[in-house]
Amino acid sequence: MIAVVKRKCPFLKQQHKKKRLQWAERCKEYTLEDWKRIVWTDETKINHLGSDGREWVWKDVGELLNDRLVKSTVKFEGGNVMMWGCMLWDGIEYATIEGNMDAELYCAILEDELQQSLDYHDKSSSDIIFQQDNNPKHRSKWADNWLKEHGFDVMKWPAQSPDLNPIVHLWWYLKRRLDEYEHPPSSQHQLWEHCEVEWEKIPKEVCQNLIMSMPKRVAAVLEAKGRHTKY
Repeated sequence: MIAVVKRKCPFLKQQHKKKRLQWAERCKEYTLEDWKRIVWTDETKINHLGSDGREWVWKDVGELLNDRLVKSTVKFEGGNVMMWGCMLWDGIEYATIEGNMDAELYCAILEDELQQSLDYHDKSSSDIIFQQDNNPKHRSKWADNWLKEHGFDVMKWPAQSPDLNPIVHLWWYLKRRLDEYEHPPSSQHQLWEHCEVEWEKIPKEVCQNLIMSMPKRVAAVLEAKGRHTKY
C-alpha cells in the first residue's frame, strides 16, 4: 500500500450517476464516424503564473531549499485569462473572454468563433452535433434560442461530467506547454500571446486522439455504473 494524493472530482449525487449512465447507454453504439461529427466546447481559466495544480520535483536527501525546489508566487497570482474553445475532428478554434462570460457574450462567441470554425472546415449546423456543459449561460433562453434558430442538434449532456468531455484534456495539454516557458509572462498581454502561440501549435492529431478515446470513456462510465472514471 502506498500513499496517494486524492484526485479532485465533481461531487456526484445519485441523480448525476443516473444521468451519466443514461448518456453512456445512448452513446455506446456510436461509431468513430459519429464521434467525428461532434463539436466539443468548454471554457477555462489560465493563471498568469502557472496552473492551480501541484508540481513535483525530485529532491536529494539533505538538499536545502533553493530556486529549483521553489515555485514563485505572488499574492494575487498576477491575474489570469479566460478562454473559450471548440474542438472538431478537423481542428480547433478559440476565443478570448473579456470580463465575465454571460449569455449575451456566449451567443456572440457562437455567432463569431463557432460559425467561423464551421465555415473554415466547410461544415454547417446540419453536419455536426454540438456539445456544451450545463453551465447556466449555456442553458439560458438566449443561448437555447440561438442554437435552435441556427439549426444545431445539441447533445444532451450529463451534469458534473468533465471527465466525459475530451476538450478538458486539450486544456491540460495547452497548460503544460505554457508551463514549459523558462520565464513566466511579464504581463497579461504577454500571457495571451503565449496562449495564442501554443494553441496554434497544437497538432491536429492531439484532437483526433482525444476524440478517439470516447468509446473507452463510455465503456468506463458503464463499468463504473455512472460513477467517476479515470478520465
